[in-house]
Amino acid sequence: MRYLIVLLISISVLSLTSCRKDFDFEPSNGELKFSKDTVYLDTVFTNIGSSTYTLKVYNKSNKDIKIPTIRLGKGLESKYRITVDGMTGENNRIFHDVELLAKDSMYVFIEVTADVADANPTDFLYTDQILFDDGSNQQKVELVTLIQDAYFLYPKRFDDGTTETLPIGDDEIYGFYLDENDPVNGNEYIWGNDKPYVVYGYAAVPNGKTLNVMPGARIHFHDSSGLIIGNGGSLKVNGQTSTTLALENEVIFEGDRLEPGFSDVPGQWGTIWLTDGSTGNEIKNLTIKNATIGLLIDHNDGNYMTIKNTQIYNSSNIGIYAKTAKIKGENIAINYGGVASLACTLGGNYEFKHCTFNNNWPSSKQVSVVVNNYYRDENNQQVAYDLEQADFVNCIIFGSNTYELSLDKSTDTTKQWNTNFSKCQIKFGNINNSIYDFISDSENIIKNGKTDFYDLENNKLVIGEESDAINFGNDIGITSDITGATRNSTSGKVDIGAYQHIVFPSN
Repeated sequence: MRYLIVLLISISVLSLTSCRKDFDFEPSNGELKFSKDTVYLDTVFTNIGSSTYTLKVYNKSNKDIKIPTIRLGKGLESKYRITVDGMTGENNRIFHDVELLAKDSMYVFIEVTADVADANPTDFLYTDQILFDDGSNQQKVELVTLIQDAYFLYPKRFDDGTTETLPIGDDEIYGFYLDENDPVNGNEYIWGNDKPYVVYGYAAVPNGKTLNVMPGARIHFHDSSGLIIGNGGSLKVNGQTSTTLALENEVIFEGDRLEPGFSDVPGQWGTIWLTDGSTGNEIKNLTIKNATIGLLIDHNDGNYMTIKNTQIYNSSNIGIYAKTAKIKGENIAINYGGVASLACTLGGNYEFKHCTFNNNWPSSKQVSVVVNNYYRDENNQQVAYDLEQADFVNCIIFGSNTYELSLDKSTDTTKQWNTNFSKCQIKFGNINNSIYDFISDSENIIKNGKTDFYDLENNKLVIGEESDAINFGNDIGITSDITGATRNSTSGKVDIGAYQHIVFPSN
């Protein structure tokens, strides 16, 4: 009897389902809802594809509907591409009879690749529309993006399918030498400000050549790309003081992802590598953002390189990584480094005046400043170098951890170790090591204290009225701060760090 009941139920279910009609979809009636009325695809470089943007489409009615057409306004000629609920339609531009259940939604994914010639010549905007349905029921969502022209620098491609590479020791990397007679870009040893530069791979400056980067230049590096200054080559970054928040005269090195969501993402590109033997390097008014290592300075040729009025932010590894280098730096601000903001390693000779080295990287292992004069070889033996000097005058060395200064001295007593911290504010706990005894000199060092940075998260390291750094330093003749503002001297005393303090605006 039980088996008979099961059989009857099965037959009943089969009869019901066999009589059931497929979903009945009614034509859309113009009452779709959208997550956005306009999709802004931000700025893209000419002929470089954008990121993928998302539009959500809602059917809030109680009826299953069929949208007769979804298409781009410019049809198959549009520079936009869309995907509708995973479907590609006609060349990602035209779709027919798209079904959408009651109380359901679907995703439209949008991309664009356009030339600056496609854009409006007055504002360089390229626009289109996504049109849902035709006739009186038609609805639309606007699409807008800014197309920016640029100089593109990249390795040559050869007839055999290979690409240009650069020799690095026994290896090769994807890169190329700049060309002073490039048929498209002209003299690639002068980077101006008429339009941005986009670099793919590592651009190299060889022996006897100098790369001059002019005021207001904007340089964008693709993933795993950067700049190499070779033995006998030189880098001159000639930025100037800006008068507006647009930093119109500042030189900026950053990644090539222009969307706001990438504005502070570390590690988007490689580094600026000043290799062993590079000479006469000078940097003024430069901002470096979102690199792996901001500046990699590898044993310059015996002459000091100068770094002035320079900001380095969001380096996934180190802001400035110096190895047996010779550097004179003033008005430098570095924030956020996965390992350190500043690393002066394998000895060398360093003078830093009026600098702010901060590190609020979310890690318990990062520090702000590292100084050492040795490394350990494959046998775990110390290989030591002379630290001729490491002078920090009127500097702030701070961050989110208890210890933001690391001094690591070789046990080889034949090697020099000369450090000097004068009128500095240092984040530091208690440690029983004589190498840090200078920190207890309250006349010369502010141990911990209050920095009163304006906005650490957004790399605004200017100090406010409550900072202990105000009037703690000695006047050493550097009359302007990193922004060009006058550094006020009161009875021979000045604010320490890269910034003259300001009164913060009230909320």
